[in-house]
Amino acid sequence: MKTWELQPKPGFDALTRAERPSPSVGAGEVKVRVEAVSLNYRDVLIAKGAEKNLKSPRVPTSDGAGEVIEVGPGVTRWKAGDRVMANFFPHWVDGELSDAHHASALGGSGVDGMLREEVVLPEHSWVRIPAGYSFEEASTLPCAGLTAWQALFEVTSLRPGETVLLQGSGGVSVFALQLAKAAGARVLMTSSSADKAARLRELGAEEVIDYRAEAKWGERAKALTGGRGVDLVVDVGGQATFDQSSAALRYGGTMSMLGVLTGGRGEVNLHSVFYRRQTVHGVYVGSVSMFERFVAALEHTRIRPVIDRVFGFDDARAAWEHLASGQHLGKVVVSRAGRTS
Repeated sequence: MKTWELQPKPGFDALTRAERPSPSVGAGEVKVRVEAVSLNYRDVLIAKGAEKNLKSPRVPTSDGAGEVIEVGPGVTRWKAGDRVMANFFPHWVDGELSDAHHASALGGSGVDGMLREEVVLPEHSWVRIPAGYSFEEASTLPCAGLTAWQALFEVTSLRPGETVLLQGSGGVSVFALQLAKAAGARVLMTSSSADKAARLRELGAEEVIDYRAEAKWGERAKALTGGRGVDLVVDVGGQATFDQSSAALRYGGTMSMLGVLTGGRGEVNLHSVFYRRQTVHGVYVGSVSMFERFVAALEHTRIRPVIDRVFGFDDARAAWEHLASGQHLGKVVVSRAGRTS
């Protein structure tokens, strides 16, 4: 089968075309022909760190969708022809996340990912594609979509009429915008791009704050609520955004912390967290059970993912470069069917 590998080389030179034997299928396992994958910022970081961190070639990406082509003995959940997506953590079915689940994350330094023609995983690792979704749309759900879902509805419960503050225009934030609007919430967002701000408003954001023009964008968001503060912040930045995220929150508000785009270490002001009784939840993608609830919600709300660009399988490296450029709004996809936009 054809595949892409990350090899111990500098930068995106680490991305290399290769061929591997078609994987065999054991008891309780399912083989899927992968039709599309989507990229996450994690994939950029892993590729850029390949020269230093990889000891052997590794297939990249965690998010993929395709069609079942073979099932092993004992499989009851799936049959040939079913349309499915792989869970980011293949063995996190339900309950709490664990070290063992972390170790199995697809496309990391120790586990092969989805950017190959065929993938074999246990039957419990797959989730059905929402009705009416293309493979390209479905490929955007396992990480960015599910992360947004957990941030809004699993670690907390966003309610109609509440206000949420979202950051930027990446895959997680755009999914969170769509889901929050469908839940009847008011959405505030940040962006430094006038073009992206206009698009976010078209998607339903009530206000978009230019975080470069307004360094205290969290305080600005609080002012937009009449001084009460927002009910929920989905923080994708980390250390450099934490203080303004906290400043935006109301007394008793919640921060879903799910990103470290500005770094995971550094000085933060914890005063308002305890003084205003705020809650900070760590969010890391989700379990199979969460994913199934997310799929049910998508089918009910009829939300469709926002895809920025689709690249052909042979152009996968260009997809990495586009994502790293920061010019995208929504998801970047690699499709076996070829370039469509």
